Amino acid sequence: MPRADYPNVVVFDHPLIQHKLSHLRDKTVSHRPFRALLYQIAGLMVFEVTRSLPTREVDVETPMEVTRCTRLAAKVTVVPVLRSGLGMAEGILEMMPEARVGHLGMARDEATLRPTIYLRRLPKDLSAGPVILVDPMLATGGSAAAAVHILREAGATDLRMICLVAVPEGIERMRRDHPDVTIYAAAIDRALDPRGFIVPGLGDAGDRMYGTE
Repeated sequence: MPRADYPNVVVFDHPLIQHKLSHLRDKTVSHRPFRALLYQIAGLMVFEVTRSLPTREVDVETPMEVTRCTRLAAKVTVVPVLRSGLGMAEGILEMMPEARVGHLGMARDEATLRPTIYLRRLPKDLSAGPVILVDPMLATGGSAAAAVHILREAGATDLRMICLVAVPEGIERMRRDHPDVTIYAAAIDRALDPRGFIVPGLGDAGDRMYGTE
């Protein structure tokens, strides 16, 4: 549900999502179950994220008769931020296999905490429908804000973001830079530590996904 103190954020308080998130936070969980949990949570979250997608009515012939049905009316594009966004994107695509996929490769400079872009592969007609930006962590907000800027330059007009955990610093950065982008999160955590990591958080999602801690 939307938070009154963060009008640009929708927080999922669903018991199943929170149950899975509690295991995702557990430092004893190894990379294989971590990937599975990431995948599952994203698949659950996408139902609400896509609630407002445009639709059209079509006639479908069932084994019994012709009936009027509803189908998506626009191309949907899922854009994970590499590398940790890939696991969430796979969960979304399991629920919505017709979606297209773009990729943004962004790395955070640990000294400046600013993002650097090393890969950009996007469909040419992002304006053809909604674009869902996927990144497990919304920390400083620098990477997310930069990603949205790139997607807008590429033509995206309908943007929304899915993350697992966010902090007030990142939420405020997104609200300031891109106030029209709704952020869907499983939790809002306390703050960033001096190194720019989310606390209590869940560690480095990319490292925990692929066992590279």
